[in-house]
Amino acid sequence: MKTHKYQITGMTCSACSSHVHKAASLVEGVVEVQVNLLTNSMIVTCEDFVSDDTICSAVSACGYGCNTAENNKKKEIPQDNNNKDTKKIIARLICSVILLVPLMYLSMGYTMWDFPLPSVLTSNPTAIALCQLLLSAMVMIINQKFFINGFKGLLRKAPNMDTLVCLGSGASFIYSTAVVFIMTGNPDMAGKHLHGLYFESAAMILTLITVGKLLESYSKGKTTSAIKKLMELAPTTCHVVRNGIEQTISVEDLIVGDVFLVRPGENIPADGTVIEGSGTVDESALTGESLPVDKEIGKNVYAGTMNQHGFLKCTATKVHSDTTLGQIIELVENTAASKAPIAKVADKVSGVFVPVVLIIALITGIIWLIADKDVGFALARAISVLVISCPCALGLATPVAIMVGSGTGARNGILFKTATSLEQTGKTNIVVLDKTGTVTKGEMTVTDIITSNQKYSRNTILEYALALELKSEHPISRAIVKSAQDKNILCDHLVVSSFEALPGHGVKAQIEGTTYYGVNAAFIENSGLMTEEIKETSKTLASSGKTPIFISTNSEVLGIIAVSDVIKEDSADAVAQLKKMGIRVIMLTGDNEITARAIALQAGIDEVISDVLPADKEKVITSLKESGNVLMVGDGINDAPALMSAHVGVAIGAGSDIAIDSSSVVLMKSSLSDVVGAIILSKKTLRNIYQNLFWAFFYNCIGIPLAAGAFFPAFGITLSPMIGAGAMSLSSICVVTNALRLNFVKITNKKTQEVTTMKKTMIIDGMMCIKCQAHVEAALLKVEGVDKVTIDLKKKKAVIESSVEISDDILMNAVSEAGYTPVSCK
Repeated sequence: MKTHKYQITGMTCSACSSHVHKAASLVEGVVEVQVNLLTNSMIVTCEDFVSDDTICSAVSACGYGCNTAENNKKKEIPQDNNNKDTKKIIARLICSVILLVPLMYLSMGYTMWDFPLPSVLTSNPTAIALCQLLLSAMVMIINQKFFINGFKGLLRKAPNMDTLVCLGSGASFIYSTAVVFIMTGNPDMAGKHLHGLYFESAAMILTLITVGKLLESYSKGKTTSAIKKLMELAPTTCHVVRNGIEQTISVEDLIVGDVFLVRPGENIPADGTVIEGSGTVDESALTGESLPVDKEIGKNVYAGTMNQHGFLKCTATKVHSDTTLGQIIELVENTAASKAPIAKVADKVSGVFVPVVLIIALITGIIWLIADKDVGFALARAISVLVISCPCALGLATPVAIMVGSGTGARNGILFKTATSLEQTGKTNIVVLDKTGTVTKGEMTVTDIITSNQKYSRNTILEYALALELKSEHPISRAIVKSAQDKNILCDHLVVSSFEALPGHGVKAQIEGTTYYGVNAAFIENSGLMTEEIKETSKTLASSGKTPIFISTNSEVLGIIAVSDVIKEDSADAVAQLKKMGIRVIMLTGDNEITARAIALQAGIDEVISDVLPADKEKVITSLKESGNVLMVGDGINDAPALMSAHVGVAIGAGSDIAIDSSSVVLMKSSLSDVVGAIILSKKTLRNIYQNLFWAFFYNCIGIPLAAGAFFPAFGITLSPMIGAGAMSLSSICVVTNALRLNFVKITNKKTQEVTTMKKTMIIDGMMCIKCQAHVEAALLKVEGVDKVTIDLKKKKAVIESSVEISDDILMNAVSEAGYTPVSCK
């Protein structure tokens, strides 16, 4: 099974996307097809034997262009007024309006309001009619795209929005042309027939639809602003050192292993590792975290982030689309290209919408003729039905909201991998949290070393523990290794072999020919080595939130090493917000019950499921799914099965690659507050989709009967084709504009934001350029308690905001140490 992405050209409405979907779905071996009108893309899941050429041929056969996205070096994203297609629309519109003005003057200004005309025309109504015919014909030629696409769709038995437009405009033109011929045959009645022409309708319909297409194109470009801004983060050139010489090359030519240089104020071109220098990097574009991050030798840097201060020399580890920035862009694009389950209703309606409208228009005309209305009246009603019907609004209702919602999430460090995950997250009513690294910081520290046998000293126990844990990446192992390093304890003299991880329990290895274990209480209990004294010690440690690790052999327990982890600053507040939203919060951990409950108490979590082996976490999630929609948050390798099993799997960004790969949502900031933010954003996006769908259905349900003249017998209300065309254009614009409101959604609860209690203004001498500004900003942000620094380079002023009181001397000293002169601070 494989999944490929394709770029589709020629789609103008949801009926087009339905035709493309049907064509690709009929290819043998295709399992699933997702067509997105907004991004003009298609994602196909199929058997391995299905070739790209086969799928592209099937789509081409139904009248649309198809190309594999992999063949496009540059990603095609809907753009704003700088887009080539948008410029063409503007040119068409300008020419159409220039011709429409004299046409409207002739058709309405003269005939309805007696606007002045040359006597050569006023004495010859047929000449006026011929002028209208020529002007409207030129407008139709300028907008021939509607007729070409519309009739192509009709001939292929796949009518679309262009079909409705071209039939409406074409019928007006043909009917009016026939009236002109009648006028030439009966000059005495020509003046009367002049009022029955619809040339202005034929031209106005096309012009108004073009206005709608222009605004729709502009609005679509706005919905992809998040992706465009992300793409703009990556620099186009970079400085590399090759053969000992510094060169400036295109980023596209950068390869893994290259050594690149980043100076202050420059964006980092690739993911890499610092090998020389130090600096302060603004990573807010990727993580949403406003505070800059210090970088030194051995630290990782990421493409698209900006070096504010210092000089960095780095080795490239990931380039181009493989970088973290590239993967984020791909995630947001894939989310926009995928279909949310809620879109299925609109898709089904879109598939039959245009044929149904054509039938309604035909029936409308026939009914009014039977009702003894003249041909002009009946034709006007049928044309109004054609041009007011809007399949575009249905097709755009879901994808625009998904695109804007996922883009808003990306700006805030919340990445939804698919449209389904964006929809499902808001339906969550059970949140399951892993403990270590999720509720807690995951930065374990050794707090106690307790000996169980006088033969072994604390240092000896730590020495054996170091030998056992040295090869493990578990947070507890890292804590033990760090504690040993701090005490200058080494285990080089110990011969360690047969290292083995014991899932859910710990590790074991052969040391000097004897099997040693670093395990939890459950393993010791099962081994029969647990004594009452050891059990009591273990309970005492666990009740205070510490995790006891037992160092033992097959015959005795040498001692206990207690490690402790603290909860994250925002965990308790995030849990409180989840509970306030009516969501059930559960902590799921492999740790013992006493320790787990101690941590849960600090975080405000009422339900705890402890002593769970990695293999059993998935079973717990499966059982919870029977009670509601489950969202699982985790960061470790052992969380991967549970993340995949949950309705929505959320991976902490700092977690393992496997956990991130297994999840459907990634939190870049590793903050539980973003779980709340993800749910809020999903709920608002879902509400926006419902609003869009309601508007699209409501508009068509009201507009089509109104255009057909259903209210004429009772109220005398009719709708001209021109007003219908304008309403059609506005319907799509309303849907897109409503979706754009998601850009302003606040997904962070005010309670989680830092409260500023101090604000000081400092005048600083010596700042000359943006590099100076970066230096001063970095120096002030390093002061403990400073939350935000805003610098006005022209006024040489810095505004410092803090959640705690900081003395003027401390702030001024920080600026002085950075090499600048503080003049005043108040």
